[in-house]
Amino acid sequence: MSTIAPTQPAVKSVQESADDDPYMLPLAGAQVTLATAGGKGASLARLAGAGLPVPGGFHITTAAYRRFVAANDLQPCILAALQSADPAQPATLEAAAQAIHDLFANAPMPPDIANAVAQAYAALPGEAPVVAVRSSATAEDLPDLSFAGQQETFLNVHGRDEVVAAVQRCWASLWTARAIGYRAQHAIDHGAVALAVVVQTLVNAGAAGILFTANPVTGARDQALINAAWGLGEAVVGGLVTPDTLTVDKAGGRVLARETADKQLMTVRLDLGTAEQPVPEARRRAPVLDDAQAAELVALGVRIEQLYGMPMDIEWALAEGRFAVLQARPITALPEPEVPSPTEWPLPHPKGSYSRTNIVELLPDPLTPLFGTLGLEAVNTGTRRLFEAIAGSGLWADDIAVKINDYAYMGLRLTGRQWWGIIVGALTILPGLFRRAAPRWRDEACPRYRAMIDHWQTRSLEDMPAPELLIGAREMVDGAVGIFTTLQSGILSLSGPLEALFTAFYDRRVKRAGDPPAATFLLGYDSAPILGEKALYDLALWCRERPSLTEHLMQAPARQLAAELESNQPPAGVQDWQEWQRRFRAHLQQYGHALYDLDFCKPTPADEPGPLLETCRMYVAGQGTSPYERQQGLVERREQATQAMLARLKGLRLRLFRKLLGWAQRWVALREDGLDSVGLGYPLARRMLRELGRRLVRAGAIECADDVYWLYAPEAIDAAAALEHGEPVPAMAGDVRKRKALWRAEKRVTPPPVLPPKARMMGIDVEKMGPVRTGTESGDTLAGVGASAGRATGIARVLHGPEEFGQMRPGEILVAAVTTPAWTPLFAMASAIVTDVGGPLSHGSIVAREYGIPAVLGTGVATRRIHSGDTITVDGDAGTVTLQKAGDSHGV
Repeated sequence: MSTIAPTQPAVKSVQESADDDPYMLPLAGAQVTLATAGGKGASLARLAGAGLPVPGGFHITTAAYRRFVAANDLQPCILAALQSADPAQPATLEAAAQAIHDLFANAPMPPDIANAVAQAYAALPGEAPVVAVRSSATAEDLPDLSFAGQQETFLNVHGRDEVVAAVQRCWASLWTARAIGYRAQHAIDHGAVALAVVVQTLVNAGAAGILFTANPVTGARDQALINAAWGLGEAVVGGLVTPDTLTVDKAGGRVLARETADKQLMTVRLDLGTAEQPVPEARRRAPVLDDAQAAELVALGVRIEQLYGMPMDIEWALAEGRFAVLQARPITALPEPEVPSPTEWPLPHPKGSYSRTNIVELLPDPLTPLFGTLGLEAVNTGTRRLFEAIAGSGLWADDIAVKINDYAYMGLRLTGRQWWGIIVGALTILPGLFRRAAPRWRDEACPRYRAMIDHWQTRSLEDMPAPELLIGAREMVDGAVGIFTTLQSGILSLSGPLEALFTAFYDRRVKRAGDPPAATFLLGYDSAPILGEKALYDLALWCRERPSLTEHLMQAPARQLAAELESNQPPAGVQDWQEWQRRFRAHLQQYGHALYDLDFCKPTPADEPGPLLETCRMYVAGQGTSPYERQQGLVERREQATQAMLARLKGLRLRLFRKLLGWAQRWVALREDGLDSVGLGYPLARRMLRELGRRLVRAGAIECADDVYWLYAPEAIDAAAALEHGEPVPAMAGDVRKRKALWRAEKRVTPPPVLPPKARMMGIDVEKMGPVRTGTESGDTLAGVGASAGRATGIARVLHGPEEFGQMRPGEILVAAVTTPAWTPLFAMASAIVTDVGGPLSHGSIVAREYGIPAVLGTGVATRRIHSGDTITVDGDAGTVTLQKAGDSHGV
């Protein structure tokens, strides 16, 4: 088999324009550039010049387009039509496109251009040859933006007049609605673009398709992927047909995988133009390419990849046993090659024991490199400081928080001296720490943290030296860890055991048949997450009194609303927008610091308010339950239950009930407020790090500001110092992409709750007590911890982070790896909660009980076994989640 030899018509550059720019150029002419022939044309010239099988033809340059526009004085009219075009309102794009299309359709072709096209067309081989007329924009087929499908191509064109008309229609397609919107979305100046046209001999293809010289799904650079269908390639490019898919080893040409599709449509030539017709029955399920043809095509693709020095997206055609290359452009958004997920969990110390408990519960995912170095160091410093306060200094040389496959673990490997220090400290130091637990957090740790935040907030981030941005971010993490360790040595250490103690006493010594569960006595108190929800509800009620504001909030996407909140220009026709903006910003100022994750790579609500906007819109629409009514119901049930117990109990049992209930109520109420305060400095820390990231982007070190989180602390420190001294910063974009790929691979596995498996820490079976269960269930029922009573059946919504919160709909069952205070707004929408991580004393269980919805936590595998859209039943009493089989029916 052979390829089509490149043929070039005898086209000379026709000098017609006033500035001596040619209107016509040979396909591989020396003057062909992005500016003269557009992205597609420049690429075809490069391919043809390298001897690749490109069909012969010629370019109609951007000078001809500009001559046409100038001759008909179209530019002022084009810009006027674009004035009302808003990418957020598709109808305005369509209106602008139609107005500009009419301008081009009604404008006469200048005779000098028409004659130049006719002369070049006449030089092609044959009488009235059949050609393809393809648009080629100056902003097209670039390494970062493909602009694929934005302009028009016309196939099976023949005759001088038809070619000239097709050229004019191509020029008009520079202003289709999708092209206008695409340029606006990517900040491409409309006034700076122009369109060239490529006219080529049409390959009467029996088969055609697309070749990717890297696997666009997995990112593997050693594999090529072929899409192939019968007929011309437009059916494949336009998505009208499901093509055959072949995965091929690039080195040897071996077909690694083949999926032969049922190809129902094909694009064929007519007397004029093309049409989609049914594929003959005998060919519908027949493979388009055999293995030898696939190997030959991939070898051609490898040549093109070597020519460009990067993975390529290639349109090809097969006619009479020969391949032709119709187009080649860089693959955009090619993922980094997937790496294998870890299967081994090597211990930092062979005799150590490690568990996913304590502060690690706020780090559910693999750590990003910056937090894994800079942040985890702060965790170790704070935890070591706490241990030294209890057991004495000089005893804790080893890191307590470590990484295993980039997951955070807490490890303790105690010597006899350290054991003795803990015992003595428990007897002498801890009682005092417990007595002063609340004032240590409220009157010492929080004011110290807030003073640190206030100090840095007085500084202008734009004027701050780069090294100080890192110092400030580290201090914010130090403050957060300081809050947590203060809570850990008091409020958290007391609230859980006291709640468990009261629950055990009540269940065993007080509760009778028909009595409410122990949790009833602990619910209905205000906490920071509940106060935040009530404030959001109040804001929604305020909005409902303002019709134009309500209408805009309900119709605009949350992402658009978030962008409008940052703008100083109110949306057209929306009254009271500035006041809404002020009120919502004030809400974010007070409640926007809640954490999704202690790793500062995760945005806070202050950074990305979309989830709060979705909850607010739910309340504006009149959906959901009033948090005031819900809380009042909890208070009434609590007081009724308490009065009933006080009237029934006598003597020692009454005294114990009063004492244990008082302790549990006091410390449980403090726990959520304490956890909420951990994130106070995180919005500022993220602004500092993103400012450093923006500077590194300008220096060419990374590709986007958020890539700063994927640098190791020493790299970030060195880069900041280089910026400060005006020195070059090394490019780290490639390393960042590899680290992200590794992170994704690690994210696909479930970290063991304890290492080595079944290990005991201080004689305690941590796996049974910890927040993660070893989930190996393979049936239809997942076991977990029943953390909030009740039973609900509904549609599952699996969410992996705040970027997906907008997918949640009222009444769905929230399924997540873990929930932290920032997830609270979603509880107002959910009919039940299921998590991989958590237990009866974790945040998710407490808030679920406040909302009166069933919760099963600590399943270990829910986010892997359950998919969004599945119907599941959550039984908070039994601690089970049942996956409904097709045809099953469950009641709520």
